[in-house]
Amino acid sequence: MSDNGPSRVLAIVTNYGVEQDELLVPVRHLRDHGTPVDVAGVSAGEIRTLVGDKDPGDSGTADLALADVDPSGYDLLLIPGGTLNADSLRLDDKALEIVRAFTSSGRPVAAICHGPWALVETGAVQGKRLTSYASLQTDVRNAGGEWVDEAVVTDDTGGWTLITSRDPGDLKEFLREIDSTLTA
Repeated sequence: MSDNGPSRVLAIVTNYGVEQDELLVPVRHLRDHGTPVDVAGVSAGEIRTLVGDKDPGDSGTADLALADVDPSGYDLLLIPGGTLNADSLRLDDKALEIVRAFTSSGRPVAAICHGPWALVETGAVQGKRLTSYASLQTDVRNAGGEWVDEAVVTDDTGGWTLITSRDPGDLKEFLREIDSTLTA
């Protein structure tokens, strides 16, 4: 996608509560395939992940703080889930500003599990077909989106690509669609 070298990916998270595999697996996968990824947290430094929203997971690192992100330098936005993470992100003005920067400029967004909450908050799901963790389906529908129960959904309507998946069990399909979008 990028005309200046490999595509760059930005992942946005809070520093506590992101679902371990929804952050660490895509970041490792992308980096292993030569895609530069920056992880932006509420603050730079340690990210404490959770497994299943309750058990401590592996730690990660936020390369920079959300406040220091220039969204124009990235080709795809990754929004991992985890209930605590996603609920906090949808209340964070800078995180929502980043989401709007991607959707308004036509750049793709990949959100998994509870990650689509940030898209609901910005109004970006209006007219989109998507999936998420099942508990978000009413929120998605109330925001004008069409919620479906599928492993991965890619929707290109509205001038930008949205890739969504339900949970860590869908990571293989989710990563396949991210890879396909980045190489398009």
